[in-house]
This record gives sequence, C-alpha cells and structure tokens, in this order.
Amino acid sequence: GTSITFGTPVVFESASTEATAAVYDANAQKVVIGYTDNGNSAYGTAIVGTVSGDSISFGSATVYSSNPTDKHTAVFDSNSNKVVFSYRVGYETGYSSVGTVSGTGISFGSAVGFNTGGGNIGSTFSIASVFDTTNNKVVIFYRGVDNDGQGIVGTVSGTSISFGTAVDYTSNTANYNEAVFDPDTGKVII
Repeated sequence: GTSITFGTPVVFESASTEATAAVYDANAQKVVIGYTDNGNSAYGTAIVGTVSGDSISFGSATVYSSNPTDKHTAVFDSNSNKVVFSYRVGYETGYSSVGTVSGTGISFGSAVGFNTGGGNIGSTFSIASVFDTTNNKVVIFYRGVDNDGQGIVGTVSGTSISFGTAVDYTSNTANYNEAVFDPDTGKVII
C-alpha cells in the first residue's frame, strides 16, 4: 500500500564507514555494498549480503582498493554478470574495479583508471554510474578536467574493464551528479 516496514538493522562493518554504494547482483541474487573502511586505512571495501525474510546476513569483507578511497558508486553489469565499483583515490584520480560474486564472497580484478590525468585537485568528484542494457556498457559521470562534467563509457571483459575517451556533458562545474538509464529509449540521463 502506502507504507513500508523494516526488519532489525544488521551491522556489516563495525568501524566507521562512509561513501557507501549498494547494488543488487541479479545473477547471484545478492546485495553487494562498497564503502570506505575507516577502520582499515580508508581502503575501498566490499561485502556481500544475503536477504532472507526481513533480515540480511553478510559474508567476509574484501578489499578492492588498498588506497584511501571515497565517492563510491556501483552498477551490476547484467551482460557479464559482474559488479562494477567506481571510486576516487586521493583527491583527483578515478578507478573502477570489477567484482565477481561467489557464494557469500566477492573477488576483484585489478583496478583500471578512468580519470587519471591528475593535476586538478578535487577532480573525479561526485561520481555516478549506470549500466546501459541496450549497448551492454557501463557509463560513468563525474566532475573532471577543469571541473567540467564528463562522461566515459566502459566495457567489461572478464574481470577487467576498458574505457573509451571522456566527453564533456557540460562546461560548467559539475557537482552532485546522478544518472539513470531509460530502457524504453535506450538513453542515459545525467
């Protein structure tokens, strides 16, 4: 109807966390949460959740970036059945990691940069990502060079991802990006 009820909250990380992103892996039928683990040097970390009734249980956490991370976003690539986390390392570089869920755990391939030019403190701010099911591509939006809003297309292959060339979607400062994919028209909206 017009109301919602919740089960009892379950802790997935006892240390301080931030910049959390969550995604549903429809192939594995699991929830995957990525976050900055402030209890472990602010590393990028992911954990798999299994929903049962109105509760959720978690497997063991896996580090996907052994660097301080923030600005996480996540999508499920239904073509390759992979989870893709994109995030900022330091204050300017953007990376993506491709994860494979197995049981209650997740493993990752090597991180791949999508905005590694550097020289622009505050770059790769406000990352948003979507999966384009028409073209089977991951699309990432972020504040990039000269603070312009930029978008870039990624193709998942195995446990890695490759990127095309970034394109500006606005020459204005792009903060607080959000994006969706419209399957009826096959378009991405930022």
